[in-house]
Amino acid sequence: MNRQVQTPFSQNQYDARKAVFIVAELSGNHNQSLERAMELVRAAAEAGADAVKLQTYTADTVTIQCQNPLFVIDGTIWNGRTFYDLYAEAFTPWEWHAPLQAYARELGLVFFSTPFDFTAVDFLEELQVPLYKIASFELVDIPLLQKTASTGKPVIVSTGMASLAEIDEAVTTLRAHGAGPITLLKCTSSYPAPAEDANLRTIPVMAQAFDCAAGLSDHTMGSAVAIAAVTLGAEVVEKHFTLSRRDGGPDDSFSMEPDEFARMVKDIRQVECALGKVSFALTPKEHVSKTHRRSLFAVENIKAGERITETHVRSIRPGHGMHTRHLPEVLGRKAARDIQRGEPMQWDMLG
Repeated sequence: MNRQVQTPFSQNQYDARKAVFIVAELSGNHNQSLERAMELVRAAAEAGADAVKLQTYTADTVTIQCQNPLFVIDGTIWNGRTFYDLYAEAFTPWEWHAPLQAYARELGLVFFSTPFDFTAVDFLEELQVPLYKIASFELVDIPLLQKTASTGKPVIVSTGMASLAEIDEAVTTLRAHGAGPITLLKCTSSYPAPAEDANLRTIPVMAQAFDCAAGLSDHTMGSAVAIAAVTLGAEVVEKHFTLSRRDGGPDDSFSMEPDEFARMVKDIRQVECALGKVSFALTPKEHVSKTHRRSLFAVENIKAGERITETHVRSIRPGHGMHTRHLPEVLGRKAARDIQRGEPMQWDMLG
């Protein structure tokens, strides 16, 4: 399958005129199977995604193996597991990146990733990825932001858990170190996230405050929140993607299945068309419908010389007669000729 997709960059410059950039986040839902990872890429392409995104790390580049209670996860769907054990299960082997990238490109998808340390940035640079993603939890890793920005490529940043001051520091750091265009994603860092915590009205405010594109990294179930974000100006939508939520992947429980993702893409594209532009002009079909509006018609036979009353003329559909605003000027006038019931009223009918 070969297809052309619109991407959010043109010569590494974000082009807000492009369609919403829809990203399928594969995360660890490959269940340590390259064959399954390839199937995820294919399914994402068939569902209409513009891009697939990986996460480039190992357990050792994210955390350390330690039984200290501080390293045990609490308050999430991964309760009781250590950070190290979770990431050892969820990471994408680095030797998979190149074949997955080649397959994504063959299917017409943009391929990029989230680096979690300097070695990941260097590795992804060897693959010549076109842009980078910074995860919510890494937004406060200033050295990582500096390293990523130094590539000069566009950077998408999830803002889950971040205060306004932390977002400002991250954006300032990225710009000071040469990053390309920045896109900030509204994100709620809970898994799954309740819709009432989405606070989507933040999206246009964030875009204006930081003079950049904005979008949504969505962990809610279903597509309603993502579609609503597009109506508020989201230019990027990212959703976790799986073949089936029953397959036991680390992020499966809050990920979208292919048929759901495809419906979301279809709805987003329809919403894009519906948003259109600011216009008070009639569409071609409205010009046809215009003749079905109300106008003044004779609703009873009127004899020549007879004084016209409210029983003779009314405002009804269709719109072939005089404008309804002229009804007071018609009433009380004499008919210049016989007028038949159902005739549209015209000025030359009046004496």
